[in-house]
Amino acid sequence: MALSRQSVLTVDGLDALIGKLRERGYRVIGPSVRDHAIVYDDIGDVADLPRGWTDEQDAGQYRLRRRDDDALFGYVVGPQSWKKYLHPPHVALWRARRTGKDVRIEPAPEPTERLALLGVRSCELHAIAIQDRVLLSGAHVDPGYRARREAAFIVAVNCGVTGGTCFCVSMRTGPKVDAGADIALTEIVTAGERVFVLETGSDKGAALLADLPHRWASAAEIAEAKAVVARAAAAMGRDLAADDVPELLLRNLEHPRWDDVAQRCLTCGNCTMVCPTCFCTTVEDTSSLDGTETARTQRWDSCFTMDFSYIHGGSVRTSSRSRYRQWMTHKLATWHQQFGTSGCVGCGRCITWCPVGIDITEEVRAIRAGSRAEGDRHGD
Repeated sequence: MALSRQSVLTVDGLDALIGKLRERGYRVIGPSVRDHAIVYDDIGDVADLPRGWTDEQDAGQYRLRRRDDDALFGYVVGPQSWKKYLHPPHVALWRARRTGKDVRIEPAPEPTERLALLGVRSCELHAIAIQDRVLLSGAHVDPGYRARREAAFIVAVNCGVTGGTCFCVSMRTGPKVDAGADIALTEIVTAGERVFVLETGSDKGAALLADLPHRWASAAEIAEAKAVVARAAAAMGRDLAADDVPELLLRNLEHPRWDDVAQRCLTCGNCTMVCPTCFCTTVEDTSSLDGTETARTQRWDSCFTMDFSYIHGGSVRTSSRSRYRQWMTHKLATWHQQFGTSGCVGCGRCITWCPVGIDITEEVRAIRAGSRAEGDRHGD
């Protein structure tokens, strides 16, 4: 990401940014407080942002609390990811209508809505890049995803706080935005005023900045923006020694830890639903009662469901042990073979939103410790 010379926006300038995006025909989506969580929703102006709110997260735990300041982006990540908008949970594929002996099949039109995503964190940008590789590369491109992705405008925010389940530093995906954004902001307080140090990462971002009230950042403001990110990087709630994880997991497919996880895992699929990189889908066909219409819809699916691995004769993965192992080894190991990176960006959502608090970083740690102990017993 070739970032521009750094500028400064005030809170009023951020409000103007939202307004200019709306004037350009974008539907602005950003963080908002709803249902006791910070979720992504339609944003009309800065009043819709979670001013003065933060989130406390740990394994199986999430709650909001008031900050002692009026920060607009003083939270981490909530239960939703941007996948909800770029790779929606329900997508119409086609509809067929029968009139007499004639059958007409109508493909669903490609989406035309232009989305502006406000408040995207570095780990989430890496997740979007992973979904780009999955859904835009190769011979079979997802046309709906392509249309949404190409029309999107991304305003990223560098992290100033970290959550109890964050481990983006371990995955080299944050907390500093390094690619993938049209505009990147860092929220700071200087001389008693809350401002945003801004960098542009695309021509679209530069064109928008030119239409906003801004000034060049001072050396002190640039230094404070760097310090904000450095403090966040030093305060990760979790860590994961990731370099050897693919080999570690694939040589421990019969490790007893998988049985331990199976005793706790509910196979509810929460981890896959909140994960910003999981992309698995299924299709559903529905017909009208009079038999004149039918439609096919794509919806999110999960490798934790019995039907996901169903083939003629039954499901391949009938146990919670096998389904959890499939998810974790794919995410951290075989994803490298398929797409050239890990499938995990260290956002910590799967830990926070697991009802029984299963922690992917702890599972890796336990398998590593057990593998070493086994090696010691055999004199390796």
